[in-house]
Parts: sequence; structure tokens; C-alpha cells
Amino acid sequence: MSERTDSTTTYRRLLDPAVRANPYPIYAQVRAGGPFRIGTAPVVIVSSHADCTAMLRHPNASVDRSLTRVQLETMPMLASSATEDAVRQSKPSFLFLDPPDHTRLRRLVSKAFTPRVVAQLEPRISAIVDDTLDRVAVTGTFDVVADLAYPLPVTVICELLGVPLTDEPQLRQWSSLLARTLDPTSRTATEHQADPGELQAAGTELNAYFEDLTRRRRGNPGPDLLSQLIAAEDAGDTLSHDELISTCALLLIAGHETTVNLISNAILALLRHPGHLAALRADPEQAAGVIEETLRYDPPVQMIPRIAAAAMRIGDMDIDRGDLVLMLIAAAHRDPAVFTDPDRFDPTRDNRHLAFGLGAHFCLGAPLARLEGRVAVTRFAQRVRSPGCAIDPPPYRAHVNLRGPAAIPLDFAEITPRQ
Repeated sequence: MSERTDSTTTYRRLLDPAVRANPYPIYAQVRAGGPFRIGTAPVVIVSSHADCTAMLRHPNASVDRSLTRVQLETMPMLASSATEDAVRQSKPSFLFLDPPDHTRLRRLVSKAFTPRVVAQLEPRISAIVDDTLDRVAVTGTFDVVADLAYPLPVTVICELLGVPLTDEPQLRQWSSLLARTLDPTSRTATEHQADPGELQAAGTELNAYFEDLTRRRRGNPGPDLLSQLIAAEDAGDTLSHDELISTCALLLIAGHETTVNLISNAILALLRHPGHLAALRADPEQAAGVIEETLRYDPPVQMIPRIAAAAMRIGDMDIDRGDLVLMLIAAAHRDPAVFTDPDRFDPTRDNRHLAFGLGAHFCLGAPLARLEGRVAVTRFAQRVRSPGCAIDPPPYRAHVNLRGPAAIPLDFAEITPRQ
């Protein structure tokens, strides 16, 4: 077996649900082999910290799916033909746009996510976490994912968008399904693909939901982000209707799916490292380090795709125009060339992770995700006494890219009253 074939075979093992609980040994094997092509396909895999950083910063690295030579039906993360309605390929969200369109749309939305505006949400976020822990104290049972990691970000993003919380269960189902479109798959791994028909239905229904909500907000605007986007003007520019709908869908999915994983992965790491949990309980200022290390050690987004808008060279790999370059940032985050003892969870380390990307597409929601994560782990450490995983490793969701536990059942002594 050639080295290239061996690397491809190893990479495809990441698609197997059986490795979801701990894919990092596979990432290490892929990284050790260096960048490679998947067979004769126009797909390049890079996994070292240096190569991923270079790709994220390269001026020819594009997010415009129309440039790719990859057959889209084999790459749902670039929007398959079966999910065109789901992602509104004719008017994609700014996640899939290059400047100047990306700059225009991001500028309109970014006003709601500046560090100053996000900081004002801290009292509300703290109240949501404390309310959640109060309910757990009454029931006596605690699933970190269902009872804390999920309710917090979905409540925040629903309140920001002006989505009624009564609609949350349906939105959760659509969002979870559509998050699968960000998973890499191939025809050689069809047994791990999501059902295209189910994805298309979820996308159509989610778009219809926001169509209806937008109609209602136009007639009765409120203080929410959706109303602000409808009325938004920046240098005389506004969101078109299709752009508005696709942006709402993006904010819903990106605004909570990734943060659910961040909170779940952070608390799971603390449960497995009780010394760090005790240190956080004694000093809440350590919460920022816990979140940054979680973003490196067990990132909620494992892979980032880019498309070569022109020929380029990354490391010792020549990349052709139209090639899809898949950056395995979960592998890059454990690169021993950058991180000392990379498989050790260490919230005190100097972190240079790539979890939020780099450059023009640096994650718009990073300040909000960081704040939600810090508040969640701090209040968990302060109020939950003697916690321990009832099942370790816990069950994981099917997602390859937006990877996180499906549940973390918890044993605990008590939930102390809020202060």
C-alpha cells in the first residue's frame, strides 16, 4: 500500500462513528503523513499547524463553492444538490461568500456581536445558567448536554433573533440535521452519510419558518436581531430577502450547535481532570484558560474547508485551482511542533489554537461563544458538588465535524443555592 493510499485510508476512518469518542490517535497518524490528495479527486488534506495556518491566511483561499472542481454531491459540507434548498445556494450565507459580498453582509450582522454588545449579555447568560442548575437541583438528575450545554446557547440565540422559545424543539431538530451538511463524506463512505431527503426537508422547513417569522417582524418589529436586520442599513446597503433568510438560518445553526459542543467538551475535560475543576472552583478567573484550552484540546469544529481560487503551494503540496483543501484543525491543535505535550489538557498553556479560524472569516460569534463557555463552566464549578461522569466515554452525536457528546449523564452530591 502506498503512503498516499495509506493516509487516505486512515483519514476515512474518521468517518466511522465507532471512533467518534476519541478520533485524536487517527488525527495524529494523518498529521504524521503530511499533506496528501484523496486518490485522484481534487481534494487535499492538510493537518499540521503550520499548513493549516498558511492555508487560512492565504490570499487564494476561498469559501466560494462555485469555484470547486469537487462534485458537490460527494461533499455535503460544500452543499450537495439534494440540499440546495437547505442552504439556498443561489443566495448563500456569508459563510460561503468572499469579499466584497462577505464584507458587506458581515458588516451588517457584526454589530450585534461586538465584544461591547456581547459583554452586556453576561447578566442574562448567568441567569439562564443559574435557572438551569436550579431545575437540576429539584429533579436530582443531570445530563450536562440536555440540561446545560444545549439550553444555554439555544436560549441566547433564540432571544437574540426573537424566536419564541416554544418553537425551540422544532428548531433544534432542523438545526441538528442541517449541521450534518458540514460533515465531509465521500462515495466510498456512503454508509456514514446523512439522508439527503431528510436534509432537504429540514432546510426547506427551516427557511419557511424564517420566511413566516420575517413576515411577522416586518409588521410588528421588536428589539430583537431579526428586526434589526430587516431595518439594517450600512452605507445605504441592506440585506436582500434571501440573504436575510439564509443569515438567520446560519446564525441559528452556528450560534448554538458549536457552543453546545464547546460547553460539553469543556465540562467533560474538567470532569476527567478534577484538579483543574477544583482550581476553577477556587479561582473563577481560570475559566478563560479552560475555554481556550478546550478549543484547542477538543475543538467543537474539527475541520475547516477552503477552495483554491488559484494555484498555490502549502508546505510541499502543490494545490490546483478549484481544489478543495480540508484543514484538520483538530489534528493541528495537537501538533507537537507547536504545543508541548499536546495530548495533555492544560488550561494554563499559551494557546495558539485555530478554533475560530483566521483572517476575514474569523468566527463572528467568538466573543459570544467564549462568554457563554466561561459563564457555564464557572457556575458549574461553583455550584455542582462532587460531579462525576456516570458513563465515560459518553455517547457521541453522529456529526464528524461539529463533534460533541450526545449526552453526559452526571452523578453529583448536590447543587448549591445560587449566590
